[in-house]
Amino acid sequence: MLELDIPGTGRLALSHLVLDYNGTLALDGALLPGVTERLCALALDLSLLVVTADTFGTVRQALAGLPAEVRILPPGPEDRAKLEVLEGLGAASCAAMGNGRNDRLMLAEAGLGVAILGPEGAHREALAAAHVTVPDIRAGLDLLLHPKRLLATLRV
Repeated sequence: MLELDIPGTGRLALSHLVLDYNGTLALDGALLPGVTERLCALALDLSLLVVTADTFGTVRQALAGLPAEVRILPPGPEDRAKLEVLEGLGAASCAAMGNGRNDRLMLAEAGLGVAILGPEGAHREALAAAHVTVPDIRAGLDLLLHPKRLLATLRV
């Protein structure tokens, strides 16, 4: 569990990290450099769940051996499916990271929503829904590895 008291906002107590894959952890289906070691470090404190439509069909192979559960979404409204996964875990206890329009609902409802502005870009609705926007996934994961960095951004 990751716990942080945020002045003027309250206590953030996270048990889960829910991640989009393509555009967030990966570019064109390939895991981005620096992600593996960060996920392994975060798995000591958080349960990791990757929720994706798996556009390129590579997620299971890319994450094989990593301490993360993978859920491949069936065809249909992905935004609702991702939100349902988050709600099933208890949204307030989740950090969520994503970049797409289909991530906006989970970013808005998560205890901590982080929009990732990587090489694929980020949809404006995802940016508006998130609590924090970072320039890439490494910076997003580092916020959780060094949670006091969140204080400057989230405090009132």
